[in-house]
Amino acid sequence: MKHGKRKLSAWQFLVLGYLVVILTGGFLLSLPFASREGTWTNYLNALFTSTSATCVTGLVVYDTFTHWSLFGQIVILLLIQVGGIGFMSVVALAMMAFRRHIGLYQRKVIVQAAGKTSISGAVSFIKQILIGTAIFEGTGAVLLAIRFCKDMGFGEGLYYAVFHSVAAFCNAGFDLMGKYEAFSSLTRYAGDPLVNLTIMGLIFLGGLGFLVWTDIAKSRGNPRKFSLHTWIALVASAVLVIIPTGLFLLFERNNLFAGMGFGDRLLRALFASVTPRTAGFNTVDMSAMTDASYLLTSVLMFIGGNSGSTAGGIKITTFVFLIFSTLAVARRDGEVDVGKKRLGSVLVREASATATAYMILVVIGCFALLGAEGDITLPQALVEVVSAIATVGLTTGITPTLCAFSKIILIFLMFAGRVGVMTLAIALGERKTPPLHRPEDDFLVG
Repeated sequence: MKHGKRKLSAWQFLVLGYLVVILTGGFLLSLPFASREGTWTNYLNALFTSTSATCVTGLVVYDTFTHWSLFGQIVILLLIQVGGIGFMSVVALAMMAFRRHIGLYQRKVIVQAAGKTSISGAVSFIKQILIGTAIFEGTGAVLLAIRFCKDMGFGEGLYYAVFHSVAAFCNAGFDLMGKYEAFSSLTRYAGDPLVNLTIMGLIFLGGLGFLVWTDIAKSRGNPRKFSLHTWIALVASAVLVIIPTGLFLLFERNNLFAGMGFGDRLLRALFASVTPRTAGFNTVDMSAMTDASYLLTSVLMFIGGNSGSTAGGIKITTFVFLIFSTLAVARRDGEVDVGKKRLGSVLVREASATATAYMILVVIGCFALLGAEGDITLPQALVEVVSAIATVGLTTGITPTLCAFSKIILIFLMFAGRVGVMTLAIALGERKTPPLHRPEDDFLVG
């Protein structure tokens, strides 16, 4: 009896696809002409950079401008774009360009990657993603070019505008500001409203997600026609910007913001509340923040952006579902209601599993970094680990100094955060046989 080859599941294909992109990117970045000095780059550091770019993170061991040549920077930019819109979107685009049929299997992988619940309209959805991405990134590049072309000249300014627009929309904190000072991110433009508001707008739009855009477009911007998912994304995103802005103003009033006018403080606090979800740019010195700001930043990074977006973290919907689930338990309600909808038990269980898995990996990651590095503090380790698994890219400045073991830990965390911790778990532990149904029992909880 012949046995056919077992086909990879959609989850496994997704994980394998990202792995191939990362390994290829690591090889290209290790080549001599990818560095400014024309020498080979240590493969672990090249792999770290490739993982950070593909997983739209922004943690770097080398300053992007000072170490990488134009070729290396373009490789990083392409990896960010592929990681941002999803490699399956790129595969689908190539298949459409060569007039190849996109089959049922490919459609399943596409919807898993994009967070859709149905394969219906998968191809048109990919087209909407690509068109929307081009419009948002193009608009962002034009706005940034107004400032950068004035500062750097037309050619270089346009290149900087495109690079930072793509990085911001894809929620990857890579920058080329090492031209002025290595590892300085956007601190040079901390007081520039045009650059700040454009970058924040791109981060916000990228973090909302493809499903939210299409729903808003389909309803022609009429709030009454928005789905519950869109309402949760918009309201929760607004709350997670407004409240943290006030908290940053409070926490840094006598520290980073001391001596500044209210307008400058507000702009920096607003940027500090937007960027952890999950872009990785910064306009203030992260290494000089108060511990309260470190904790707030870590919480925002952990929550992340919206499902089906370029952002990482446990996702806004997961966070909201956990809050409503907790309230339901406190009220002794048998069901979890959000608005006029009821959450199924599977959704509640998935939300709990996602948050738990992330928390476990954060704890393990912190222990690993603290054990491997003898001279870092707990706040530094926490920011680094949460930044990696939530694919943010913010750091207190310790990334370039980490040992090989710590870099490998962060590579794994970035990869798990981009493909999804539960996606990775499902891909590695997918059952070949149906599970046994055990008898139910009562246990004490809490």
